[in-house]
Amino acid sequence: MLGAIFSFHSSWKDRQDSFMRKPQPLECTSLNFRDFQFAQAMLFAIEEINNSTDLLPGITLGYKIYDICGSIARGVRVALALANGNENISTLSEAPCSRPGQVQVMIGETSSTPSMAIATVNGPFHIPLISHFATCACLSDKTKYPSFLRTIPSDHYQSRALAQLVRHFGWTWVGAIRSNNDYGNNGMATFTENAQQLGICLEYSVPFFRTDSADKIQRITQIIKSSTSKVIVAFLSLMDMDVLIHELSRHKLTGYQWVGTEAWIFDSQTASMDTHHILDGAIGLSIPKAHVSGLKEFMMDVKPLKASGTDIFTEFWETMFSCRFKSGITSADTQRECTGQEDLSKVQNSFTDMSLMPIINNVYKAVYATAYALHNVLIFTSTLSTPILQHLKKVHFKTKDGDEVYFTEEGDPPAKYEIVNWKRRKTDIVDFVTVGLYDASLPVGQQLIVQNDSLLWVPVSVCSERCPPGTRKVLQKGKPVCCYDCVPCADGKISNKTDSITCVLCHSEFWPNKRRDTCVKKEAVFLSYEEIMGVLLTTASLLGTCLTIIVAFIFFRYRNTPIVRANNSELSFLLLFSLTLCFLCSLTFIGQPSEWSCMLRHTAFGITFVLCISCVLGKTMMVLMAFRATLPGSNVMKWFGPVQQRLSVLGFTLIQVLICILWLTISPPFPFKNVKELKDKIILECALGSAVGFWAVIGYVGLLAFLCFLLAFFARNLPDNFNEAKFITFSMLIFCAVWITFIPAYVSSPGKFSVAVEIFAILASSFGLLFCIFFPKCYVILLKPDKNTKKNMIGRGVAKSNF
Repeated sequence: MLGAIFSFHSSWKDRQDSFMRKPQPLECTSLNFRDFQFAQAMLFAIEEINNSTDLLPGITLGYKIYDICGSIARGVRVALALANGNENISTLSEAPCSRPGQVQVMIGETSSTPSMAIATVNGPFHIPLISHFATCACLSDKTKYPSFLRTIPSDHYQSRALAQLVRHFGWTWVGAIRSNNDYGNNGMATFTENAQQLGICLEYSVPFFRTDSADKIQRITQIIKSSTSKVIVAFLSLMDMDVLIHELSRHKLTGYQWVGTEAWIFDSQTASMDTHHILDGAIGLSIPKAHVSGLKEFMMDVKPLKASGTDIFTEFWETMFSCRFKSGITSADTQRECTGQEDLSKVQNSFTDMSLMPIINNVYKAVYATAYALHNVLIFTSTLSTPILQHLKKVHFKTKDGDEVYFTEEGDPPAKYEIVNWKRRKTDIVDFVTVGLYDASLPVGQQLIVQNDSLLWVPVSVCSERCPPGTRKVLQKGKPVCCYDCVPCADGKISNKTDSITCVLCHSEFWPNKRRDTCVKKEAVFLSYEEIMGVLLTTASLLGTCLTIIVAFIFFRYRNTPIVRANNSELSFLLLFSLTLCFLCSLTFIGQPSEWSCMLRHTAFGITFVLCISCVLGKTMMVLMAFRATLPGSNVMKWFGPVQQRLSVLGFTLIQVLICILWLTISPPFPFKNVKELKDKIILECALGSAVGFWAVIGYVGLLAFLCFLLAFFARNLPDNFNEAKFITFSMLIFCAVWITFIPAYVSSPGKFSVAVEIFAILASSFGLLFCIFFPKCYVILLKPDKNTKKNMIGRGVAKSNF
């Protein structure tokens, strides 16, 4: 025998009358046509089984139907009575067995909270309770509810599916409303947990129950109005949704995207009541569509109901057609008399509406699961003394229409949902269009399938817009993680994906592009021949070289004249040669540094300048020695003749050559990529290798220059006609001034500008020597030839120098 527990009577007068703002007591008042549908489905399944020759042959299933009116207390009393075999409790309808029989299985209840109470009572008695519509995930806990099973998936899967559905559309900022009962609170808790894992934030989450006061409902309305989210996840029971929609309609709260559960998303009565289009475009999860052949016709034929229970049939018929049978008419009654022949097919209400066929099918499957379990018990034991619960957990069969039925270890069926979208026709009728599927048995990432092209519209609901590549998310203080600011990546860092929380540092040789979403190779910079500064310095170098060659040509052309022969013409030609090398060595500093150019530029510069200064030093010493030789008894020229002059130049130069050799041997200059000086460019330069070697070369040049300056300074007052010490003094003054200012300028100049400073110092000092020492003589040679005579060179009787 089966015990069926339904809520045939609603605790509210009627769905249309349930919008009274006063909290109403939970009283059994009017009929609940939905549960009549469920009862009819059970009767249809029992009739098929009793007429079957394959399933339970020779066995007739009996049943007892109880109305608990949604009351937990009534449900517990019925469960205890059935478990103890108490026959005194009144039934709404029954088909008694030919002999007294114990109830083997209970089917029901529709809601989760009564089911929890009944399953708690049934547990110690091992009497299974199979629910067709109780979805609370808490009922899967076998330690608390060991005898509970169901033919509808657990909200554990529905909540996860809802979270994935919301994330699929990019809705990261949503509001939530839940029924303030076990169904809503547990379902929303699971949804919130999964939503947080997927990066979804709830702007608000408020409980709601249909008996809430008007003030509380008003507060919920205000919360929705003041919110910035455009998506509302409604984990509400059917009756709670109806009351809420009526209230929202009064405030015309349209323009929101509703996401619903299987409790209301595919209920046509809810859709027909939404006259203000509050739920237009709603999307949610529904139990997959089902068809049971012959069931609809059976349900529309209430003869079995009439035969099994006259009282309930009478109430059902009177409520359906708003009439009274003659026996129940009083003098104060204004309703018409029922004939019993009214046409049920012409009535449009929740009983004739078949939109809940998937849930009705769950009742059908529950009855068949019971029959298969009983069949297996009888095959193995030939008696019903064995508890049916273990056999019920193991059933696995297909219905006549191909639906596969079995239970998991938690007593749940496989979780499959259809994704339904509301589309309203011009005739104001809502179509429930399937736009996707969710199958929990598939691998993660493949469970949710949504056909976006089929959707009416997809709004945007985010607290903050997505951060594009090149930025990172920075949370707003005191707000959820979905509320953030998009901050551009810092210098040297990029982010190449949307909604990045960190920026990645580019390699030292790379730099972010303008959008800061890609690292691009830094531009290599060096003093090149193509840029303006390189062109100018090259021109100056070549100009100096040409001028030096011209001077050398003039001197060679007039090599036999007194002004050329004066003060050792050999040193003059050697000085011009070294100046040519000085001008040319500056070219080694221009262009991309290489291993050989780095070693050549500093050593060539050091050696040529020492050669140049050595020649000037020789000429200076020659001036001093020449005038010392005019003193009585002086024999100075004997010790500083041409040979000694050559040896002095050679000696001074060899010292610099030795310094350079040691520098190149120990730690030579080398090409270096300077990535620190400029943040977005690579400076190709020559690293010094040994800083001591570099400053030793510069210091030795400076020492010779300073010595030359002192000697020239001491000779500045010698006779004017012959004396070139003044010109040497002035040239050395320029030379020393240039190189003294070179040191701080070189150290402080970045990158290629330090190279330009060094080239400028080389050219400036070279031009200073060329102009100060040779141009006065060229002026005399070319423009004042009358002064280029031996007599003028000797002047006021002063002894001549070495001609």
